[in-house]
Amino acid sequence: MANAVVERLIELLQLEPIGQLRYRGLSQDLGYPKVFGGQVIGQALSAAIQTLDSRMPHSLHSYFLRPGDTNHPIEYEVEIIRDGRSFSVRRVIASQFGKPILAMTASFQTQETGLEHQDSMPNVPGPEVLESEVKLYRDHADEIPGRVRDLFTAERPIEYRIVEAQNPFRPRHGIAKRHMWIRANGSLPDDPLVHQSMLAYTTDYGFLETALMPHGISLMKPGLTIASLDHAIWFHRPFRLDDWLLYVADSPSASGARGYVRGQIFDRDGNLVASTAQEGLIRYAGDTDE
Repeated sequence: MANAVVERLIELLQLEPIGQLRYRGLSQDLGYPKVFGGQVIGQALSAAIQTLDSRMPHSLHSYFLRPGDTNHPIEYEVEIIRDGRSFSVRRVIASQFGKPILAMTASFQTQETGLEHQDSMPNVPGPEVLESEVKLYRDHADEIPGRVRDLFTAERPIEYRIVEAQNPFRPRHGIAKRHMWIRANGSLPDDPLVHQSMLAYTTDYGFLETALMPHGISLMKPGLTIASLDHAIWFHRPFRLDDWLLYVADSPSASGARGYVRGQIFDRDGNLVASTAQEGLIRYAGDTDE
């Protein structure tokens, strides 16, 4: 059964209808100065899903326009762009205080069969031999600012076990690649749309940090400003988020105060179930000792 934190996330992604093609969602406080971008992506996808009957999302493209405020609801307005014989397209605008904070376009498809190929899953240690990221924060709780310590060390709805895990307060220089095992912290309903909305939520977490790894800095570094600018997801094959998935991320470029990252998500059987891409703002006022 789903535990309490997982149930709260499921509820967070189930929006309240407030009018024709309009929905309202609440926010969670994860200890960051603004709303977690993955939450807005997951809620926007959930809003679009509520305007269709049976088609499944196969891709979404989002732009973050303004930071969100966790203390106030977010309103989502869906525009029906097209319903064709095989594909449907929706545009979603998320707003607070009458101003847009995210714009998403999502495409949905009826189930079809066709040609198939995929990249191979990399050979990395399994989740059983790795510790959770929450344990890492708990081990270094005395280094976390007191105002957010409880939030960073609390149980989370999604568990992350990172192959390249290190002390976030004393990061090392490395290559711009990371492997994260991800899984819901409890069982989920069988509805595949729940799993897709929750994966959309999950894919934004820790993703842009991959672009920081060659520079030996982390989110905890003073002088760092980091924010997602856009985020894209392609859903390839069915999956369950209450089974372990391997999230492989790399960052081929950083320039112009922006970092670019891309990702692939595999299930335990090696099936490529989704791909991601993101560009984010990275401004650093400190000395990286490079």
